Amino acid sequence: MMWRVTGRGALAAVAVTAAIGALAMAGAGAGGGAAENAAKAKRGVRLHALAHFNQPTFAAGPRKSNHLVLVTEREGKIRVLHGDRKGGTFLDMRHWVGCCEVETGLHSIAFPPDYQRTRRFYVYFTNRQENIEVDQFKRSRKNPAKANRGSRRKLIEINQTGPVNHNGGTVAIGPNGLLYAATGDGGNFQNTSHAPQRKGSLLGKLIRIDPRRGKHRPFRIPHSNPYVGKPGRDAIYARGLRNPFRFSIDRKRILIGDVGEDRREEVDAKPLRNARGANFGWPIFEGTLRFRRGRIGHHDKPTFQYSHAGGACSITGGVVIRDKRLRGLRGRYIYGDYCSGQIRTFRLKKGRARKDRPLGVRNANGPVALGVDGRHRVYVVELNSGQVSRIDPR
Repeated sequence: MMWRVTGRGALAAVAVTAAIGALAMAGAGAGGGAAENAAKAKRGVRLHALAHFNQPTFAAGPRKSNHLVLVTEREGKIRVLHGDRKGGTFLDMRHWVGCCEVETGLHSIAFPPDYQRTRRFYVYFTNRQENIEVDQFKRSRKNPAKANRGSRRKLIEINQTGPVNHNGGTVAIGPNGLLYAATGDGGNFQNTSHAPQRKGSLLGKLIRIDPRRGKHRPFRIPHSNPYVGKPGRDAIYARGLRNPFRFSIDRKRILIGDVGEDRREEVDAKPLRNARGANFGWPIFEGTLRFRRGRIGHHDKPTFQYSHAGGACSITGGVVIRDKRLRGLRGRYIYGDYCSGQIRTFRLKKGRARKDRPLGVRNANGPVALGVDGRHRVYVVELNSGQVSRIDPR
């Protein structure tokens, strides 16, 4: 997942860090405290607490669906959220999911634009071999609140070469129906930290595939991927990422929250076409700061970054707000920090972040996702407390 601590004691260490997490974020573009939070609260938004789950990791709903919202639980269950109440089990994947050492588990779910017709959806998780895996399933033909467990089709498995952290965590579908997933660098600083720069490794990468069956494998490679017919893995779309635990696609733009080492957290935002062949710099750069010696041909600098001052330590990348009810926030990018718990927003203008500020709600207890349903409503998922909330107008 997104936790920055390595080794088998990571969860305990993170739990302690999260308990301290009432501190406000500060540093490069992330200032503000209690007084500023109170002032922003007057703008009229609140965290509407809905239901508690067993270590929830993500929440999402298919496009044009007014009712179906699904919550992934770390151990491998996908649960239904009925309005403000926790519903039944949509899919039980515990047989395939490896959990719960360090950062393993079920991390996210994604729906293609034609979900209502095809009933297909995709999940991102670490499997029993502690490798990254993306699978396709189908919803039940008769019951929209149930998945067909027997419809499972493995799309891709990516071997982890280090410890079981820095797994990435998000799968998403672009406007062209292609599947995007972002992987971590493997977590083993000594042995795998150069993987994000190596074109022969799928670690530390943004990958892009066509989920339709290919001739010799369960997916196809888009011909426009940057390394097709060149040295490098065909599935790679961009490289140089450390642990892009959460990213989102907003219309024709991708926004990646990449967890840093010990000095910078960053957001990389680009039109999808411009992300082709991008190099976000890790491990030569951490944000705009040089991390280690070495040269890269080109460094796509972050759109936004902040330091670890004030208790911040690990970015939870978010989404662009499109909820029509949240008039003052529409078009702003919302993100969080796992350790400080603070939820903030900024506006993107000409590829740069502007007017970064706190949302003006309570600090979340281990925010691991900001998801969106079919009506563009935004959900805050808190791993430590198990709470799933919705951002609503007051």
